[in-house]
Amino acid sequence: MLPDFRVRQRDYLLEISRALTQELDLEKLLARILRIAIEMLAGQAGIIALKEDGWRVAAVHGIAPAFLSYLTPLLAEENVRELNVTELNRMLKELTYTASMGLLNGTALPLATHGQVIGVIFIFRNYADLFTPNDRVLLQSFADQAAIAVYNARLYGQVSYEKQRLDALLDSAADGILILNADLTIERVNDAFERIYGRTHDELVSLSHDEIIRWDGDPQGSTLNEAIANGWPLTPNATLYVEGDLERPLPPPLPVGITYAPLLSVEGKLRNIIVSVRDITHFRTADEVKSTFISIVSHELRTPVALIKGYASTLRRDDAKWDKHTITDSLAVIEEEADRLSKMIDDLLDASRLQAGGLSLSRGDVSLPALAKRVAEKLATQTNQHTIVTDFPDYFPIILADETRIEQVVINLVSNALKYAPAGEIRIAGQVRAEQVIICVSDEGPGIEAKDLPHIFDRFYRSTKAVKHTKGAGLGLYLARAIVEAHGGRIWADPKPDSGARLCFSLPR
Repeated sequence: MLPDFRVRQRDYLLEISRALTQELDLEKLLARILRIAIEMLAGQAGIIALKEDGWRVAAVHGIAPAFLSYLTPLLAEENVRELNVTELNRMLKELTYTASMGLLNGTALPLATHGQVIGVIFIFRNYADLFTPNDRVLLQSFADQAAIAVYNARLYGQVSYEKQRLDALLDSAADGILILNADLTIERVNDAFERIYGRTHDELVSLSHDEIIRWDGDPQGSTLNEAIANGWPLTPNATLYVEGDLERPLPPPLPVGITYAPLLSVEGKLRNIIVSVRDITHFRTADEVKSTFISIVSHELRTPVALIKGYASTLRRDDAKWDKHTITDSLAVIEEEADRLSKMIDDLLDASRLQAGGLSLSRGDVSLPALAKRVAEKLATQTNQHTIVTDFPDYFPIILADETRIEQVVINLVSNALKYAPAGEIRIAGQVRAEQVIICVSDEGPGIEAKDLPHIFDRFYRSTKAVKHTKGAGLGLYLARAIVEAHGGRIWADPKPDSGARLCFSLPR
């Protein structure tokens, strides 16, 4: 019988050796180790407890649910979590002996590797611990191999978790990311780059960097090939940045900023290049808006300042005497241009407030017919070619709004009509709906061209005709829209080319 027993011992060790190389799923591995240990020690049941922050039951076999429901919270208690294997073994033996009324005993095999205890196998059986020296060598060999298997499975689980986390980070990133191999072929792309470029991961993998990153025109900064030719990435500044218009399968090219970061091995050899591709369209737009702002404001400010300075200098001349009429007209021009400057400054401040977080409203009861009549009377003094009329039904409802801001909207709309309609009637009309009121300002001018309709409420936008024939900074309708939307309404232009412009806005009742 002895040779057969030794063969069986060898088989146990071979099976646990196979487990080391075949099974990396921790849960399945622990169940397999526990089954072998129970057979090897002729036990009736067993548990494997792992030591992490404390002790926890990681695998069970043949344990009654009532005993397990008592044991699991017991191992989690603070005073038990700090026990070493010897103390834990003693506690489990006492617990087993008491719970089975002396029928069961227990044997513990500590799992230790790299000088650290990672767990314990506890086998329940109905006879005492009587082991020969050979048995102990066998048990120790089994426990050591089991510990290595558990340690490897844990490492595999940790690597799998880190890979899943990396996958989640890459796929949730807003910027496009490519991972290049050392030969500059694409190893991986994330979802954002698929959206930016217009091709799927499977279509892009294994292609070369130069097949995908192609520039429309000359980019700003050194390209990857130019940098590599100059010794990159083994240069003091390893991060490379280039900016330009990226060609794509479907036009138009996309403005992007690309950052290249090398991943080097311990020996200093290039393993991968991490490529981050950011859509910079909005930055480009912001620069264009900034340039437009500087251009428009400098032009619009220069004209009134030049007029004010010119008239003031003329009036101050000592070599001329001016009659009262000339002085009055000159002062009127100075006052008018100063008012224009003041309005432009107010509009710029309002635009700045919008960028900083919105306009503040001071709401109160507002009679829109009375407001419209007041605006009509005020602006009628500025023209001899137009007639400004108001048209509101009787019993027009009082609304809750910021009267100063709504008056600003109506003034902006009527002022636009005065600028763009050479002559004719300008009508401020009101309509009542179930949940809102609508105010429309119409004129008899040339109307708004179809190509300009989508943009007339944009900041600093002015049509080609407007730039040639009228003054302005392109802020009036932008501010009007912001004020109306802050009240919970909306503003729009009716597309009626060649029959006058008609701009309307709604406000809640």
